[in-house]
Formats: sequence, C-alpha cells, structure tokens
Amino acid sequence: MDWDKLRIFHAVADAGSLTHAGDILHLSQSAVSRQIRALEESLNCTLFHRHARGLILTEQGELLFDATKSISKRLDAASARIRDSEEEVFGELRVTTTFGFGTLWLAPRLPQLYEKYPDLKIDLILEERVLDLPMRQADVAIRMKEPSQADLIRKRLMSVHMQFYATRDYLEKNGTPRNLSDISNHRLICQNSESSQASAGAQLVREVMSHDVGSFLTVNNYFGILQGVLHNLGIGILPDYVTHDFPQLVQVFTDVEANEVPVFLAYPEELRHSKRIAVFRDFVTEEIIAHRRRLRDAQSQ
Repeated sequence: MDWDKLRIFHAVADAGSLTHAGDILHLSQSAVSRQIRALEESLNCTLFHRHARGLILTEQGELLFDATKSISKRLDAASARIRDSEEEVFGELRVTTTFGFGTLWLAPRLPQLYEKYPDLKIDLILEERVLDLPMRQADVAIRMKEPSQADLIRKRLMSVHMQFYATRDYLEKNGTPRNLSDISNHRLICQNSESSQASAGAQLVREVMSHDVGSFLTVNNYFGILQGVLHNLGIGILPDYVTHDFPQLVQVFTDVEANEVPVFLAYPEELRHSKRIAVFRDFVTEEIIAHRRRLRDAQSQ
C-alpha cells in the first residue's frame, strides 16, 4: 500500500474536506482527489461518501482511518523519542491516571512542570479502567494498585488513606460527631456501590452503614464528593491527598482507620531512556516528597 496515498487519505479523513486537506498538505484539490481515487481503486472499495457539506467515511474508510490514526500516533511518538536529548524536553507525553487523582492532585500541580519544560505536551487521560501501556494506549500511568501487566517499570509513589472530612463551617453549624454512632445527625457523602473506585473506600462505607445514617449523597467520583463537602452538604469519605490543597477540610472520626491504597507509577520498559518520562517521574516524586513534608509539618503543629 502506497504510504504517500495513505498520508493524503489520513489528512482528508481528519479534515473532512479535500480542500482543507489540500491546504494542510500544500497540494491542489485536484491532486488530492486523484490520490484518493487511486487509493480507492487499489483497494477496490469506496472510502468516502461525498455530499454537499463535505466527506463522510464509509465503513471501509473508518477501518482504514483507525489504522492510519494508530500509525500517525506511533510515528509521532517515535519521532519525539528520537529527538529526545539531554538538553531538551519536548513532545507529547500521554499520562493516564484515575479521575480523582488526576483532577484533585495531579492537574493542580502541572503548572510547575510546564514552567520547567514549556515545550512538553501533556495528554492527560483520566480513566478508571486500566489502559494497556505495552500496547501504547498511554506512555505512563499512575494507578491506585500495582500494575499487573508485563514489561513495565514500576515505582511505588505513596500510600493513600480514605478518611472522613467536613468543612469547619459545617462542623460549627451542625456539631462535630465524636464517634460513628453520631452519624445519624449528619449527611454522609460517599461513592455509590456501583462506581468503579468504590472499593477504595468500601471498608469505611460498610463500617458507617452499620449505624443509622441520617441522610445520603452518593457520587460516582471523588471530585463530586469533594464539591459536596466544600458546599457544606455533609461529611464525606475522601482520599487524604486532598487535605493540603483544601485547608478548610477537617478530618472527623480520626480513630476510624481504613486500609491503605498503594499508588504506583509505571511505564513500558521500551521507554526507560525517554527524557520526557524521566522528568515527569522526577517531578511527581518531588511533589510527593513535598506533600509528605507538609503533612508532617501540619501534624506536628
């Protein structure tokens, strides 16, 4: 299959127009059209439905576009790795982590990383499902359990504990519960049992459910739980990594302990020499060390 024709097909499929693709490729519309016709003839199929508003991929066209998208991403990644150097850090880095950790901990810290490496392009993929790193669905992952996939380099970053939190304003208005039996006077904000990360706080939810809970708000992610707590709706079950960034939160039921959740950073062995991976790994590690130090300082006061 002619690579040049595939490149032109990909541009047309991406732009949805012969004219726009021609502008991108610096080719005339007629030249682009000839290449598409030649590709369709070589494959003995129609790749586009043509209509007044532009082009729509046929079923065969969709299959080919999926393939060219994959090829394009791999070529971009290979090009960036080839251009990696000791002096520069640039190019795309696809980072996957959970919705909660990504929105509440990682994203607020990324400005510091961009300040050091302004040419780095982070593609932050917030997924509860585990992406396949060896198959390059992402370059690096931060997960709430040790990855089981083969051919990965793993680094344990920290441990997370699920705890009960409320705002100072809420506790001043509604009183501070001393033990779980006092939960009947409060609203509990937690993940619903069907949410993908419910297992992390399941122990606490089961424990508190053995008591007479006054009212509920269930949310399928920690960001929603945090918003409910910050708006004084009740007492929420949240991971302890949110505490420093939201000093108005107060831990309640401090004597109730949950199992710790390990946090791992992982990436494919083939990227062991990637400069982008190295700076991201070191950045996250430094931020976690600083996070731990702040927690120790707060606890000693």
